[in-house]
Amino acid sequence: MKKIFAWAPAAFAVATLLAGCQNTTSVENQTTEPVVQTYTIEQFMNTTSITGSDFSPDNSKILYSSNQTGVYNAFEVPVTGGEPRQLTNSTDNSVFVISYFPKDERILYSSDKGGDEITHLYVRNTDGTTKDLTPEPKAKASFAGWSHDQNSFFFLSNKRDPRYFDLYEMDLQTLSPKLVMQNEQGLDVAAISRDKKYIGLVKSINTNSSDMYLYNTATKQLKKLTDHKEDIKYAPEAFTPDGKQLYFLTDEGGEFMELKSYDIATGKTADVEKADWDIQYTYFSRDGKYRVTAINNDARTEVKVYDTATGKQVQLPNVPAGDITGVNFSDDENLMAFYVNSPTSSSNLYVHDFRNNKTTQLTDTMNPEINPEDLVKTEVIRYESYDGLKIPALLMKPKNASADNKVPAVLWIHGGPGGQTRLNYSPLMQYLVNHGYAVLAVNNRGSSGYGKTFFAADDQKHGDVDLKDVIEAKKYLTETGYVQEDKIGIMGGSYGGYMVLAGLAFTPDEFAVGVNLFGVANWLRTLQSIPPYWESFREALYKEMGNPETDSAALYNKSPLFFADQIKKPLMVLQGANDPRVLKVESDEIVEAVKKNNVPVEYVVFDDEGHGFVKKENQIEGYSAILTFLDTHLKGKDTNASSGAGTE
Repeated sequence: MKKIFAWAPAAFAVATLLAGCQNTTSVENQTTEPVVQTYTIEQFMNTTSITGSDFSPDNSKILYSSNQTGVYNAFEVPVTGGEPRQLTNSTDNSVFVISYFPKDERILYSSDKGGDEITHLYVRNTDGTTKDLTPEPKAKASFAGWSHDQNSFFFLSNKRDPRYFDLYEMDLQTLSPKLVMQNEQGLDVAAISRDKKYIGLVKSINTNSSDMYLYNTATKQLKKLTDHKEDIKYAPEAFTPDGKQLYFLTDEGGEFMELKSYDIATGKTADVEKADWDIQYTYFSRDGKYRVTAINNDARTEVKVYDTATGKQVQLPNVPAGDITGVNFSDDENLMAFYVNSPTSSSNLYVHDFRNNKTTQLTDTMNPEINPEDLVKTEVIRYESYDGLKIPALLMKPKNASADNKVPAVLWIHGGPGGQTRLNYSPLMQYLVNHGYAVLAVNNRGSSGYGKTFFAADDQKHGDVDLKDVIEAKKYLTETGYVQEDKIGIMGGSYGGYMVLAGLAFTPDEFAVGVNLFGVANWLRTLQSIPPYWESFREALYKEMGNPETDSAALYNKSPLFFADQIKKPLMVLQGANDPRVLKVESDEIVEAVKKNNVPVEYVVFDDEGHGFVKKENQIEGYSAILTFLDTHLKGKDTNASSGAGTE
């Protein structure tokens, strides 16, 4: 819920950025520092980003999305390994696969127009032709699951009322939808029982509290399952295979989300699973043989697979070091697809065959020109903030950094405001570290993953207490002994971009430079212009950030645009022209305001992107622009880059 203005560097495959990197060179310290080869942005971006997975009906292939063509397209690869086959040929809008059809090799996928987030659902037929299944031009549609009988799928659409998403069922033979549940209360569909009788729903109260509902499709009755006055989160996850219980997550019992069950017949709840961290999600394989749980373990994903009948954990395959994510089972439950990702390796797709205990790696996404030994590992650290609160952060240290070879540094601030920078591969971060910058990704108070008290600690205090956490991060960096104290910049995307602007405007002497990726400059306008389809959590957002009608003074005072005259350090801004969350005018106005201060301003706009950049050519352009900007204004190198005048 606090991830409305989120953009994580994991989505930094969704990134930014300008050309002109150095040729591949060697950097060697004059003492005993390691030799590290530096790489161009083109070399880093020749690493492929992939996502999604689904088994073909005959279990011979796996479907996934890949950006190897420059934008995401659909590919399939044999489960035994081999060359992938490209299924779609988009050159402009990204194709994100959902799955094969259950009984044939048509595929279902989602796509929008230039990042406008008005997603539609499409079918690709086996002859290569495609059809928009949700053609209403202004309506947004999203997949909500296949029916267990495999004769239909469910989807959500706001075509009836732009504010609310109704639930529909699409017949696979006729490809015609029928209305299942009309949504008049701003509810979010979370789970559908296999017999189609029940729907589990959630309603946001605020970012720290929600209610859970059960809808009976036969009687059309909506039943509220929770009753509480204090802030408690409830989140339906999945119905048990027999349809008798609804599994849900809640932080009712403590700081972290734990898994419980609700018995539909008796109304009784019971504990199912707990951890020392938030349980992120749980779900069952098709016929319920396995249950998958993911735990947010200190910024990394810890997956557990259980044998449902015995309750015992299934031993996961032996794979390279990293997080296992995206676990998906074949319909017969004999095969398991999954991804492995680490800070030094992009996601790769694997398949495990339970029958012969054999695991096969299906993709190799890293550019072979990049030596893995030249990449840096990420260290989870904690430092003390201004009031004694311990703040978690992820540290990436250049291999040549030392007390004798001090380096500049960049503080990375995640989106959200309640997001979390996690231990994933980020080509941008590795690129910056490879070129001599230390990076510290701050999970300031208000970040998710560290308990509900930490999560709520920034409410109505944005641009204040969270910014103080970021300022204290500078002290940690200087105390490492290998960071130049006067060469620490701040960078972030979305809400993190707001934090960049807030840092430069409200604490103008703290940061040497700022790089703002589509960050909020004017909270009054942003909160007044949110898309209509955010209606279900509008009030929650207002309680989190402030209501533009009743809290206008507070929102004015936390909006950097109105204090732009105080910005005196170099600023770079990157923006997608089609961004529906942070409108382009936000960046236009902050750029024009800061130019009046006679400080260096760089402005890069992508006409074919939205809230985050998914096209590889734009990522290359943007990443390169960021490095050139930092080299010029943080390192002080002569890169022949323009300074002073904004460019667009």
